[in-house]
Amino acid sequence: MKQELVFGIHAVQSLLNAAPDRVQELVVSQGRQDQRLKNVLSLADTCGKPVRYLDRRDLDELCDGNHQGVIAYASQAKAYNEQALYDMLDDGSNPLILILDGVTDPHNLGACLRSADAAGVDAVVIPKDNSVGLTDVVRKVACGAAETVPLIAVTNLARSMKKMQEKGLWIAGAAGEAEQSIYEADLSGPRAIVMGAEGSGMRRLTRETCDDLVKIPMAGSVSSLNVSVATGVILYEVVRQRLAK
Repeated sequence: MKQELVFGIHAVQSLLNAAPDRVQELVVSQGRQDQRLKNVLSLADTCGKPVRYLDRRDLDELCDGNHQGVIAYASQAKAYNEQALYDMLDDGSNPLILILDGVTDPHNLGACLRSADAAGVDAVVIPKDNSVGLTDVVRKVACGAAETVPLIAVTNLARSMKKMQEKGLWIAGAAGEAEQSIYEADLSGPRAIVMGAEGSGMRRLTRETCDDLVKIPMAGSVSSLNVSVATGVILYEVVRQRLAK
């Protein structure tokens, strides 16, 4: 069985809470005694997980990122396929889907997953090509959200969007040239939000498949926001409108 490395205090703690059966072993930096790590070790003990202590330099060699003194060896997470997405839409009464069209930076994907989890997004959809997958760095940046929000890679994004529309979702794409701002558009109800790639935005076919285009008003000299920041802004406008209804 293939293993995954999950590292960082929040990511490991979330994994132990959400999917303890996946955790095989914890590797911890020798000599670290702070309360945050003690909480993780207490949780690991409750779950009956073995802990191995190594020199911090050994942990540095195990992963490419800030491990914060703790790494978990885990079995691979459940892989969600396209059909799982459609089944989810059939079962959900008011689904909210986040579509990321070509986000290739793992830090941005991790941050988007974190915002998606906080805003109650049911699933994040990405294209199989031209997109970063669920890497160790993505998990670390997501601070546990990678364990709770399904990340679904689809072969043909435009086709999947049309299928979502057939199942009753309205799709709004974020575009700087849109006429409507997110505060003017109706973003309530069964909804998918599309965010484009860093710099280039949505691809042409993705844009053409959207029902609406919306923009974030920009009052300063900066012309656009980082995709993960923009994702958080738009998702929380969706949340605001849903609460208002």
